[in-house]
Amino acid sequence: MGDRADAVGPRAHGGDPGGAGAGGDRVGVVVATRDRRRELARTLLRLGRDHPDSPVTVVDNASRDGTAAFVRAEFPRVSVVALPRNRGAAARNAGVAANPAPYIAFCDDDSWWAPGSLQRAAAAFDAHPRLGLVAASTFVGSSARPDPINAELATGLAPAPPDLPGPRVLGFLACAAVVRREAFRAAGGFSRLLFFTHEEALLAADLAALGWDACHLAQVHARHAPSPDRPPSAWRRRLDMRNRALVCWLRRPAGRALAETWHLARAARRMPEARGAFADLLGDLPRALVQRRRLPRRVEEDLRLLERR
Repeated sequence: MGDRADAVGPRAHGGDPGGAGAGGDRVGVVVATRDRRRELARTLLRLGRDHPDSPVTVVDNASRDGTAAFVRAEFPRVSVVALPRNRGAAARNAGVAANPAPYIAFCDDDSWWAPGSLQRAAAAFDAHPRLGLVAASTFVGSSARPDPINAELATGLAPAPPDLPGPRVLGFLACAAVVRREAFRAAGGFSRLLFFTHEEALLAADLAALGWDACHLAQVHARHAPSPDRPPSAWRRRLDMRNRALVCWLRRPAGRALAETWHLARAARRMPEARGAFADLLGDLPRALVQRRRLPRRVEEDLRLLERR
């Protein structure tokens, strides 16, 4: 497939429409959740305390614990989108569609944003019209220890345009990212095919293909208190292996996709999760090929640089 034309990127669309000043009301918050009502309540309380002007949208990913009704009763200022089935990471797309703000900060139900961070992100977007995504610094647990990804993001990609507010990046954590609505929707949001894991990598590449920049702002802070109620690790590994190959078939050169598939096939001989991932890949490959489009050369070169590191 051919490259996507940069003409549909920020230079063609211009900036976001006007509104209030560079403050929290310019940044909405989308929280995706499933069956973790207790963690969600803590997150919503913190958001209400630290970001009272930000419109908050909760996307209930087909929870079975009454999450949607609970939020409507206990947090009447929070809007709720109740999905009829679990869409995984792509549930956030429904939240972006429902939230009115020009900039959208993502949360998981076990993460939130530090005071002042959304205002700093809004100021960066206002000042840099081609900035499509801000990757925040993440701090984990009660001790607020820096997540290892912070150091990776701080390294960034060279060359970094001098008019960007931070290092240029091609990756981020979804629970620690703020996006420009216009850019997010132009790129198609998070992939429904991937469901979970590697969705950030695909979106980052698609934003770059459209000419939007993503950068790391160290002064924008997300807090993460990982929930003990998490999917089984074997399930996560199976999805991770499948999606690593699927992303290659969706965007990377055919040789790279074939090599990743061969690697997974070999792993399937000795690992149960890899056998499941390989079977899943074969079943999903027809849909991936329909959605396949090659990245521009400049984005592919950036990805290869990251892989060599």
